[in-house]
Amino acid sequence: MRGMNRIFLSLKSWLRAPKLPRFSAGLVVALLLLVAVWAIAPQQLPVTLYKLTLVTIAAVAGYWLDRGLFPYARPDKVARCMGDAVIAAAMLRRAVIVAAAMLAMGLGA
Repeated sequence: MRGMNRIFLSLKSWLRAPKLPRFSAGLVVALLLLVAVWAIAPQQLPVTLYKLTLVTIAAVAGYWLDRGLFPYARPDKVARCMGDAVIAAAMLRRAVIVAAAMLAMGLGA
């Protein structure tokens, strides 16, 4: 009887629905909006993809800028030896730098 239960539980874990990645709903909304842009003004699709590429590159550049400017104050590294306020400050600093880079790229290009 135990062997059958073990087989059943093993089979049940294999048949479980796969877990969706994080922010799947945001991806679906973005794709629906992309289809809406294509339906309304197809000539704007290359411009939209160009802007998306620029903002994505800016996000990566902002992340690496933060890592380069503050190599010893990364949010995952200060967690070991500092308090919660320092961790929050490091996270907020990184978010502000990445957001500023994205905003600068979006407004400048």
